[in-house]
Amino acid sequence: MINELPKEIATILQSTKKDPVQFEEMIRPGGYLPPEMDLMVDAISALSMGKNILLKGPTGAGKTKFAETLSHLFNQPMFSVNCSVDLDAESLLGFKTLSYKEEKQVIEFVPGPVINSMNYGHFLYIDEINMAKPETLPLINGVLDYRRTITNPFTNEVITAKAGFNVIAAINEGYVGTVPLNEALKNRFVVIEVPYIEGEQLKQLIETNTKLKDSKNIGLFVKLSGDLINAVNQGKVAEDAASIRALLDACDLSVLVPPKRAILRSIVDKLDEEREREFVKNLADTLF
Repeated sequence: MINELPKEIATILQSTKKDPVQFEEMIRPGGYLPPEMDLMVDAISALSMGKNILLKGPTGAGKTKFAETLSHLFNQPMFSVNCSVDLDAESLLGFKTLSYKEEKQVIEFVPGPVINSMNYGHFLYIDEINMAKPETLPLINGVLDYRRTITNPFTNEVITAKAGFNVIAAINEGYVGTVPLNEALKNRFVVIEVPYIEGEQLKQLIETNTKLKDSKNIGLFVKLSGDLINAVNQGKVAEDAASIRALLDACDLSVLVPPKRAILRSIVDKLDEEREREFVKNLADTLF
């Protein structure tokens, strides 16, 4: 199954290495700008060949925004599944309910995100896929491989995905409640490693995605992010501390409250360890 890109994007994709700036302009405003344009090119290439992609990286690195940007570039609406230990067949596929038709009570099947995305030929986004119980996801193995089909256990209907359907999943490894993906599931994906956004690209992200316009403070928030990422890499703080999502919240809040208080509310107070909270507060005191 080949998912065709709009012609103008396909043309730009072919010339990305020659003119990456032109491609970046297509993604803006508000879209995901990867640290390396190869990440976007590889993801688009895989999806256009009908392959599923697994976005792998730390929390707050922009995986959901990456998926939304891909959906936008393909002009494909996207159904979403948020995985948890409570995820079951009904959450994925749909459920039966009582309704009325011509004044008679009937049992009706209400399709879930997997069935809807297959029937409409849209994208399916499975967030935090490794939060689901290992026995749940094999229900959609046939959806994720070359067959692109499923037998709906609630109706016994065999459903084959329409052209355009594809799957993007995201994974945060090493968190409480997560489980390793089994090999059968992992082998159904092309893996795209999503690192933190840093430097000039983070500056652009703050400028386009937050209400903060003060160039000095934007520079200080970029420096804070870089220091937090280094601290994560050195094992001084948890990955949550370097979440880009949390940083953008802090940037927004800093328009109305002092930056250090914005950092306290958006980043510090989310951390569990007092040692980590003090570390981030000290960084904020130094910069702001």
